[in-house]
Amino acid sequence: MSEPLKIRNFTSSPLDLKVVERFESPTPLEAPQGLGNFTRNITSLVSNVTNGAVPNPTNRQLAENAQSFARQDVDVRCEPFTIASTDIRTTERGPNEIVRLTFENDGQRYRIDAPTPSHSSAVFVPLGGDNPKHFTGIYIPTSSFLAIYSSLELNSWMTHLNDRTPLSALSIPGTHNSPTCHKALPSVRCQAVGIRAQLDNGVRFFDIRVQPEFPDDPGRDNLILVHGVFPISLTGNKYLRDLVNETRSFLDQNPSETVIMSIKREGPGQHNDAQLSMILKDHYARPDDQQWFTEPRLPTLGEARGKILLMRRFALDDRLRGEHDGRGLYLDAENWAYNTPNDRHGDVCVQDFCEVLETENINEKIRFCCEHLDRASGEECNIEEARGGPLYLNFLSASNFWKVGCWPDRIAAKVNPKVVDHLTMMHDRENRGDGTAGVVVCDWVGDNGDWDLVRCIVGMNARLQSKHPR
Repeated sequence: MSEPLKIRNFTSSPLDLKVVERFESPTPLEAPQGLGNFTRNITSLVSNVTNGAVPNPTNRQLAENAQSFARQDVDVRCEPFTIASTDIRTTERGPNEIVRLTFENDGQRYRIDAPTPSHSSAVFVPLGGDNPKHFTGIYIPTSSFLAIYSSLELNSWMTHLNDRTPLSALSIPGTHNSPTCHKALPSVRCQAVGIRAQLDNGVRFFDIRVQPEFPDDPGRDNLILVHGVFPISLTGNKYLRDLVNETRSFLDQNPSETVIMSIKREGPGQHNDAQLSMILKDHYARPDDQQWFTEPRLPTLGEARGKILLMRRFALDDRLRGEHDGRGLYLDAENWAYNTPNDRHGDVCVQDFCEVLETENINEKIRFCCEHLDRASGEECNIEEARGGPLYLNFLSASNFWKVGCWPDRIAAKVNPKVVDHLTMMHDRENRGDGTAGVVVCDWVGDNGDWDLVRCIVGMNARLQSKHPR
């Protein structure tokens, strides 16, 4: 028998559960046949000779005129930012039935079916009325747990946040090796979709690795996008200039937003950090360019709106160290400890345990990720003084080139759902601080249109927004 239903309301609106209906599940969809494309990023030769996991069947959507076999009127209050426990079982006859939940807010009713046809998030359906609110639900079947979020426009989710909010107080979705969505070696590709799709779906932190192509020529701005010593595409070099142009175009269209861009020097050849710092200063993040935030500090959201904030993971040329009264240029994230479960360096506090050598170590990685989420949640910003804590960076990524089960997409397939579970059910249950998740840096978000992890991260800003409306 299923566990009793629990409902977590991540919105500022009180919700009342009014009706519970039960339906027999329609015939499950058949799983795809044949070989699975287990990496989506390896060359076609390897893909054609390797079997992958076949997706589980999913439920068909209920027909509009479907008849329930049971109906129950209930009255369960779900206050904002709380968890409501019920005695309602989500299954009665068997594990495959669907429960339809009808909620009410300010006289307007909404419904959601659980589990959803794709076992992912679903938008609540308003049942009549004018100007309904918009809610999204994420249901965790194994725990009979429903999390409810406000349905934000992910391309402009920062719009309603207070200008005086320190950037470190926000819950920010990010991507690891952000531009690596191209055909590449299996340990190189970390993303399912490109930069613009990431931005449009809420990602606001980019992790970028570059190789100066002409390091000895200060007049050339060519920075090749790389991952370690490898190019990010087997079909030709990709360049930082195009990525920056895409980001600037997005910010022109969405001036309420900001993007943190972390840049690190990698790649083969003879080049150094000092050369990279001068190329960036002269050709990209110029102090006189109003679309870049180049000061060596964490700004407020208002200061950063419409801008790219450069986080440097490189040393500065000596000529730049004297900027800003000797504090240099750009947000300093140069020297955090390698392979760390928790390291504070200047304005950043980092979890980047990346050497998952065996599949058995993935559970350890998940534990480190969740522990860092808990650290971030206890921070409380002083919005009157526009002062916050460190910027928590939480890398969900890890890999081992020599183990197929430890390639980026394989690890993401295990880590990402567990982090969704933690955020929906466990994160900030004790209300110790502002409940921030920090910057959560992910692999393979948006794969097959699945942005639930990003929605969960963005949803963690609701309590901060409620406390300090714009």
